[in-house]
Amino acid sequence: MISYINCTAEIKAISDIICTSSNAVSIVNQLPADQPIIFAPDRNLGRYVMQQTGREMLLWQGSCIVHETFSEKSLIQLRTEHPDAAVIAHPECEAALLRHADYIGSTTALLKYAQTCDRSTLIVATEPGIIHQMQKAAPDKRFIPAPALNNCACNECPYMRLNTLEKLYLAMRDRSLKSRCLNQFSRLPSNRFSGCWR
Repeated sequence: MISYINCTAEIKAISDIICTSSNAVSIVNQLPADQPIIFAPDRNLGRYVMQQTGREMLLWQGSCIVHETFSEKSLIQLRTEHPDAAVIAHPECEAALLRHADYIGSTTALLKYAQTCDRSTLIVATEPGIIHQMQKAAPDKRFIPAPALNNCACNECPYMRLNTLEKLYLAMRDRSLKSRCLNQFSRLPSNRFSGCWR
C-alpha cells in the first residue's frame, strides 16, 4: 500500500510506502510491473499517477477537501477574463479541473514553475497558502487563486493551519507529543499486508 504523506498517522502506520506528490510517479515506476498497488488516501492524486505511469492501481476513494472544491465553471470564466494567464494545478485536483491546466505539478513543482514560466499572470489551483511563497519568489508576476464553488473560502485547508511553529515549539519543549496510534499499530505483524502483493 502506497499512501500520500498528507494522511493520518494511522494510515501511515499500515502503509508499506509513503510518497509525496513530488515522488509518487517515480515510486510507482520503481515497483515491479506485476505487483498490485493500493494507493491511499487521495483518489485524484492516484488517478493522476495512474495516467502518468500507465499502471493500474486500486484507489482509496478519499480526496482532499481543498482540491475538490474548485469550480470548473468559475475557472473557465476566470480564464476568459485573463486569456494570457497560465493555469497551474496540483494533481490532487479533480480531473475536470486538470483538463484546463497548462501545468500540473506538486507544490514544489508549482512554485518552481511560477518562477520560470514566461507568463506574467498565473491562475493557481491548489491551497492558496502557496501564493505568498510564489509572490516572494516571483514578485513581478500576478497570482490569482482558482475560484472555489459558490465563491466560498473553502479552498483554504483548515487542517494545515492547525499546526503552528509555536505549537511545535511547546510540544518539543514540554515533551508533550503523544504517539497513541503508533502504540496501537505497533502490535501489527510486519507482513500485515504481504498477502495483497501475491
